Amino acid sequence: QVQLVESGGGLVQAGGSLRLSCAASGRTFSDYVMGWFRQAPGKEREFVTAISQNAYSTSYADSVKGRFTISRDNAKNTVYLQMNSLKFEYTAVYYCAAGTGFATNTAYYPYWGQGTQVTVSS
Repeated sequence: QVQLVESGGGLVQAGGSLRLSCAASGRTFSDYVMGWFRQAPGKEREFVTAISQNAYSTSYADSVKGRFTISRDNAKNTVYLQMNSLKFEYTAVYYCAAGTGFATNTAYYPYWGQGTQVTVSS
C-alpha cells in the first residue's frame, strides 16, 4: 500500500501561482510513476501531469503545458506541482496518484490521495 497526502491548495487570484505537494509513505516511492489529476464540480477526473520513477520523463495535458511543472524528490518521498499563471477554469480538487504505468488514464493509478482544493478567482 501507498499512502498519499496532498497539501498546498488554497485560494488564489487568476494569474497567480501555487505549489502543491504530495507526501508518500508505505512502499518504495521511487518504484512508482506519480501523477496529478483534477476534478471540477460536475466533471470527470482528468489527467494533469505525470512523472516517471526516475524523473527522466514527464507528460502534461495540453491545457497546462507551459504553466505547470511536475517534479519529485525521491529522497523525501514527495512529488510537487508548481502551478503558474493560473486560470479560473483550473479551479478543482487536485489529486496525486501513484501507479506503475506512465499513463494518463486513472485506471493505471491504484493509489490516490484525498485531494486538495484549488480555487482560482477571476
